Amino acid sequence: MADRITTHFPPHVVDQWAGLGLDVAALFSAGSLGERMGISVLEASPEKVIGTLPVEGNTQPYGLLHGGASAVLAETLGSVGAMLHAGPNKVAMGVDLNCTHHRAVRSGLVTGVATPAHTGRTSATYDITITDEAGKRVCTARLTCALRPAVSPRAADPGAAAPAS
Repeated sequence: MADRITTHFPPHVVDQWAGLGLDVAALFSAGSLGERMGISVLEASPEKVIGTLPVEGNTQPYGLLHGGASAVLAETLGSVGAMLHAGPNKVAMGVDLNCTHHRAVRSGLVTGVATPAHTGRTSATYDITITDEAGKRVCTARLTCALRPAVSPRAADPGAAAPAS
């Protein structure tokens, strides 16, 4: 597995999330699944999210990049964009993902770029283009996320003690 890569966030994103006591790099990462697959989120803003995925370790029995791996990369990047668009008071939950696979890839690194198609108050849709190292399109995807109010971690934990009155 590759060394941990630091995601680049533009200053307006850093300012928006500063002081909340959150590990922003971890929050806007590929998560556990993406980490196991080797996904790296290189750049993240509501306007564009860029990430990579190694083909090695993410292939189907014929030795080609697995379509599900492309879907995980697409959903990861689109979700990060939707979460950044939503801001710290909302959460983004994927409700629809579609992927069209255009070309087989056997080795190297693929790169995904997610850009907004729609950013609203209750939903966000991102178009994701995945290309190979030669810049040839491998997959085109679209992710729609529902944006819902965030629940504080304490409120979400049924075992948390009730506040003193």
